[in-house]
Amino acid sequence: MTESVLVCGAGMVGTSIALELQRRGMKVTLLDRREPGLETSHGNAGIITRTSLVPINNPMLWQQLPKLMLNQSASMRYKLGFMLKNTGWAIRFLLHARPSAFERTAKALFDLIELSRSEHARLIKEAEAQHLVQDDGWLFLYRSMKDFNNAAFLRQTYQRFGLDMQMLEKGDIAAMEPGLKPIFEQGVWIRDTRSIRDPSALVQAYAKLFVTRDGTLAKANLAAIEQSADRWHVKASDGEHFSADKLVIALGPWSKDFLARFGFQVPMGYERGYHMHYSGSGRGEGTDEVTELSRPIYDVSAGYVLAPMRGGLRLCTGVELADIDAEKNFAQLELAEASARQAVTLGERQLDEPWMGCRPTMPDCRPVIGAAPGQKDLYFAFGHQHIGVNTGPGTARILADQIEGREHKLQSEPFRPERFIRPRKQ
Repeated sequence: MTESVLVCGAGMVGTSIALELQRRGMKVTLLDRREPGLETSHGNAGIITRTSLVPINNPMLWQQLPKLMLNQSASMRYKLGFMLKNTGWAIRFLLHARPSAFERTAKALFDLIELSRSEHARLIKEAEAQHLVQDDGWLFLYRSMKDFNNAAFLRQTYQRFGLDMQMLEKGDIAAMEPGLKPIFEQGVWIRDTRSIRDPSALVQAYAKLFVTRDGTLAKANLAAIEQSADRWHVKASDGEHFSADKLVIALGPWSKDFLARFGFQVPMGYERGYHMHYSGSGRGEGTDEVTELSRPIYDVSAGYVLAPMRGGLRLCTGVELADIDAEKNFAQLELAEASARQAVTLGERQLDEPWMGCRPTMPDCRPVIGAAPGQKDLYFAFGHQHIGVNTGPGTARILADQIEGREHKLQSEPFRPERFIRPRKQ
């Protein structure tokens, strides 16, 4: 008989899992409270890149910590209440910035990204979504040679893992991106990078492919899960009921609270982030100079990313460590916007209010991928911090192998749930 699977969560991770399980002959139902790709997967910079092998808690964090603790940076801020309530997570997060722990994480993330790159290429073609993706790479930009030299560790790491990079002088930057104002002294072009013009639309294209292949997509506000008679059951808040042989939880930042109802304790932190869209301009103010960007840029000195998208120029902030439902704080965005206006003609804001989302982060910045500890036919796939859109398809491959009983230990070991999650309390 064909095995049936419920996948909870229709972001990039959950949608990719649904597609992969379907490809392997399973009957899949994909559940979410909203349409695919409208939550955390929507709000990112849309970059598919190997540079994501370096998480925030890398060895450079130790030298940056005194400045970050002042809580005035555009790249990272925190709410004191969150840190006091989550001291265990915070301590483990810092400990994983040690060189030995970082090396394990970097290798694991690199392998996951590599697997995802090839899977994305296949899915983009099958979903006929080539128009949403471009292959011009992205730029790391530095306003001073001091900032460039301080980031030497990143470049050395990228070189060790074989990233395709090209160093840029001031004139090179101007030639590649004439819309940038001449404030950057040095740059690095990461050439083996793809950028997505609309992350939500790419997830929706994958979801459409899933539906056209006879997958079931259902909108439901999930309330509870239970197991009985070798079947998993998911109940929605309106009373609707779904059941299948196997169950996958891929609810991103909501996985923690959802699983707590079932007795699992998940040590997850939240890296909240904000974005705003701007109109940009084909001409500079009162001049004939071009101001559009042709590819995403990361202003390393100022701590923001600016990406050209279908909705205009998307400005993305760094990290805010806070509770998932904490009051919004637009200070980082205001600071990032002021810095971005020094670099390019942004134009007018295009959204009534800044977008805010939460990136779910485990203490070692590796996602949880695999069977739930002590539970039959229940699987986890969450905790992808900033790189869920980047690594969703690779996650799907690893999890599908486990569900089929063809697990590759070297591939799955770095992401096993047991490293942080214990069997549930009955």
